[in-house]
Amino acid sequence: MAYDVLLLPGDGIGPEVMREGRAVVETVAKLTGAKFDLSTIPSGGQYYLEHGQKRDWPEGSEERCAKADLILLGAVGWPSPDGKGPVTMPDGKMAGWSPVIGNRTRLDLYANMRPVKLLPGVQHRVHGKHRTIWEAGKVDIVFFRENTEGLYSGIGGILAPGGNKTTAVDARVITRAASERIIRRAFETSRKRNGAPKDKKKRVTCIAKDNVLRGCQMFVEIFTEIGKDYPDIEKDFAIVDAFTQWLITQPEYYDVCVTTNMFGDIVTDLASVLQGGMGLAVGCNIGDKHGMFEPIHGSAPKHAGKDKANPIAMILAAAEGLRWLGDQKSDAILGRAARAIEDSVAAVVLEGKTLTYDMVGEDRARPMSEVGAAVRVELEKRLK
Repeated sequence: MAYDVLLLPGDGIGPEVMREGRAVVETVAKLTGAKFDLSTIPSGGQYYLEHGQKRDWPEGSEERCAKADLILLGAVGWPSPDGKGPVTMPDGKMAGWSPVIGNRTRLDLYANMRPVKLLPGVQHRVHGKHRTIWEAGKVDIVFFRENTEGLYSGIGGILAPGGNKTTAVDARVITRAASERIIRRAFETSRKRNGAPKDKKKRVTCIAKDNVLRGCQMFVEIFTEIGKDYPDIEKDFAIVDAFTQWLITQPEYYDVCVTTNMFGDIVTDLASVLQGGMGLAVGCNIGDKHGMFEPIHGSAPKHAGKDKANPIAMILAAAEGLRWLGDQKSDAILGRAARAIEDSVAAVVLEGKTLTYDMVGEDRARPMSEVGAAVRVELEKRLK
């Protein structure tokens, strides 16, 4: 029986990077015998504008997502025709909310897992055109961000007497149930890893603002309670603002980090700098029964249709999705394929000849399609 894999390409560069992700999944099928039933649902701001500004994806999409074995998401968000930010719907939500935040809530994808790992050969640009090879092995972190509540719970609104917006309220919601399950997942993940690069200690860092915020105080209390069940793992605490500078100056200290929704959204984007930028960063939205995997770089409308964007994050998202699906279905073939995809990406990055502009600069850049093809060539070597 074929696995039901649902593709949500979205807006901007989303459809382009999704083509590369799909091609990798199809290569896995061809070389391993794994069977995938791949189908696509359009969604996002462009869909909303082109279909009467009623829905940001077709009727029945919610039910279709609930039936899928695996969901891969490209990116959503498209500029409003009036030039004032992204396209929004009458309820104030960005067009593209349904496949992203909506799926996280409806499918209870409570764990946003973001692996941050520096591959050998990755360059960074300190300023201007100056480029330096980063030292591989110093960055290997997994972040867990609570994905269903916090400031993204949707509780709040705007007061606009006489049509004039005077007051905006966003209520932050932290519950024991949601906190417990994301924190426990962080500890369980640390047990399976090799520890922090600096000292090989298994360590979970709780990131909060508990010196000010009541929700964070409860989150830290729950972290401390659950931590007692894991005496083999070091418990670490960080105030979120201080953590941002520690993350950049000593990333090798961190193994697994766990935090609330908004803080997690911010610190993981910062952490992506440590692995070479957004073009390499993956977001895994995981629940007990469903999983949705995506690059975190956004729709980048200015690069749409230019065969220019970096497809590696989407390819790595497909790898993470296959690994998760293999675990769900006890299918070792998918786990082997996921590792082969990651090794193939690492080989292309280390060689340094076929990479996009964000990794090597405009003068040496290769098109997105060539990067995807180079990864598939390496993948065939590993899966034949």
